[in-house]
Amino acid sequence: MTKARLQYVCQACGYASPKWLGRCPACEAWNSLVEEAAGDVSSPPPAPPAVPVAMTEVVSTSQPRMATGSAELDRVLGGGLVPGSLVLIGGDPGIGKTTLLTQACRNLAEAGHLVLYVSGEESAAQVKLRADRLGVATPNLLLLAEANLEAILGACKQEHPQVVVVDSIQTVVKPGLSSAPGSVGQVRECTADLMRMAKDQTICVLIVGHVTKEGQLAGPRVLEHIVDTVLYFEGDRHHAYRIIRATKNRFGSTNEIGVFEMRETGLRDVLNPSAAFLSERAAEAPGSAVVCAMEGTRPLLVEVQALVTPTVFGMPRRTVAGVDYNRTVVLLAVLEKRAGTALASHDVYVSVAGGVNVDEPAIDLGVAAAVASSLRGRPVDPTAVAIGEIGLGGELRMVPQLEKRALEAARLGFRRCIVPAQAAELQVAGIELIPVSQVASALQHLIP
Repeated sequence: MTKARLQYVCQACGYASPKWLGRCPACEAWNSLVEEAAGDVSSPPPAPPAVPVAMTEVVSTSQPRMATGSAELDRVLGGGLVPGSLVLIGGDPGIGKTTLLTQACRNLAEAGHLVLYVSGEESAAQVKLRADRLGVATPNLLLLAEANLEAILGACKQEHPQVVVVDSIQTVVKPGLSSAPGSVGQVRECTADLMRMAKDQTICVLIVGHVTKEGQLAGPRVLEHIVDTVLYFEGDRHHAYRIIRATKNRFGSTNEIGVFEMRETGLRDVLNPSAAFLSERAAEAPGSAVVCAMEGTRPLLVEVQALVTPTVFGMPRRTVAGVDYNRTVVLLAVLEKRAGTALASHDVYVSVAGGVNVDEPAIDLGVAAAVASSLRGRPVDPTAVAIGEIGLGGELRMVPQLEKRALEAARLGFRRCIVPAQAAELQVAGIELIPVSQVASALQHLIP
C-alpha cells in the first residue's frame, strides 16, 4: 500500500495543491492553504455494476411533511420538513440558530416525532440549561453530546429517530481522516455521510454551519451542492427581529422569508411583519417614506429613512444600510438630473428601519422620496405608499404583483398609493391608486 502523501487544501474553496501557496489560484484567498493528508493513493476497489431502471417502473412514495410548529419556518421550508432531506442552516454567531432548532425540536417531539439533537460544541448540561429556558420537557427529544461521526451514525441506527439535528458540522470529526475538525476535507466527508444516512434511513437531518467574515458558509462551496436545502438566518443582534430565507430548496420556493422576534423565552413568529416594522414610525418626520417589497408571495411594508446634510469636506459622503449601495448612488444621480434635486454638496444617509435588507427595484421611488423629503425639510404624505422602479430617464417603471402590494397597503390603513403610469387601469378596493410617469411628478404627490 502506498504511503499517504501530503497536500495543501484551501479552506475557502477546497482547491488542492502539492505545495504551499500564499494565495489560492481558484478563489484568490490569501493564506488559506492548510496542510492535510491526502490519504491512501492506491486504487479503490471496483464498484459493483449498477443496473438502470426505467423511469416508468420507479415506485414513488409521497410522504407527508413534518410541521415544525413554526409557521414562519414552515413557510420558508415549503410546508415543513421532508423525510430523507438534508437541511443546512447558516448564520452569524449568536444570531439564534441553536434557539430556533431547539424550539423546532421541541415542537416536533411534542407532536409525536422522535428527535435526536447532537451537540458537538456544548456539553449535555449546557444544552439542558437552554432547553429549560425554552420549556423543553418531552421524552421524545434525545440528546447526544458527541463529535465523532461514527458514534453519531451508530446512535441514529440504534434509536431510529425521524429528525436529527447536528450542531454544528464544523465540530464533527470522521476518524478515518487525519485533517483537523472544521477543515474542508472533514466538513465535506461528514456532510456526505450524513446525506447518505438521510437517504438510506429516510431521516430528516438538519445541520448547522458557521459563516465566514464575508457572510458565506464556511467550508467548500460543494457543501451547498450536497444538501437539499440551504437556509440563512440573518439579522442584527442589536435588533429584535430575525429573518430566515432559503437560497436553495429542492422541495419549495427560494423566494419566501420568515420573520421572528427574539425574546427572553426564545423566538416568536411575526405573522404580520409589515405592522411590526412600521410600529415605531414617526409619520410627520421629514426623510421617512413607506415602500412595499415582495418577499416571495408575501408583501412587506417597510420604512425607508434618509438624512441629507450639507457636506463638511469636499467629497460628499454616501452611506446606506439595508439597500443596495450602487443602486442608491444611481437614484441620487437621477434625482439631481431629472428632478432638479441638488445633492452634489450634501451627505446622504439611507437606511431601512428594523434591520431589514431589501434589494428590490420596486423600492426606488420610496428611496427617492425619502431623500427629497429630507433635503426639502418637508415630510412625505403619511397616508401614501410609494411603489415603482425608477429608470435612468427619470421614468417610473412597472413592478410585478402590484395589486397584492396595494392590498397590503390598504389593509394597514394607507389611503393613497403612487404607482407607475402603466397601472392606470388597475383598481384596488380601499385605496386610491395615483398613476404617474415621471419621478418629478411622483415627488409632487408624495411631498405636498
